[in-house]
Amino acid sequence: MKIPHLKAKAALCAAFVLFGMQAARADDAKNLLRPLVESSAQRLGIGEEVALSKWDSGTSVEDTARESAVISNAVAQGQRANLAAADVTRFFKAQIEANKLVQYALLARWRRTGYAPQHAPIDLTGTIRPELDRLQTKIIAELAAANSVLDSNECPKEVARAVGRYAFEHQFDPADLPVIALDRAMAGFCRIY
Repeated sequence: MKIPHLKAKAALCAAFVLFGMQAARADDAKNLLRPLVESSAQRLGIGEEVALSKWDSGTSVEDTARESAVISNAVAQGQRANLAAADVTRFFKAQIEANKLVQYALLARWRRTGYAPQHAPIDLTGTIRPELDRLQTKIIAELAAANSVLDSNECPKEVARAVGRYAFEHQFDPADLPVIALDRAMAGFCRIY
């Protein structure tokens, strides 16, 4: 009669261990994703300056040559950090699409009102792109650090939660453009989505 009792104890212990492992993985994902979400948000913040530059110059949001160069550079950096080219490509395509989302939304808003916010001239090539390149290097390191989360079945949920925490901490409404764009930017992180 003691055997069923021992089996119940063993099952209970196994359940606690499994729950503890899942909680530890969730904490790991939270800690690994936080810097990546922060840097992605910072990269998106530069989108307003890019939009202002394009407002001033009248140039198109679409710049396929620049996008290709950014992705090629990111893949090369990622390979040096032992990241798969497909993962880096997918992630930076999402980052670029999110940045274009910000630019299109802001340019449309300014066109509707007839003016953009007052600003000093913006040097896209000399100031903005070097800042984006600096952030890219940081993001590659953060991608490498968070690489263990990529294949998890929980990855999409963990990414959504990480963006939600960022929105809450920065007092954004989930329907605000920065949060929508950040959701888009991070959508390329997981291998499954």
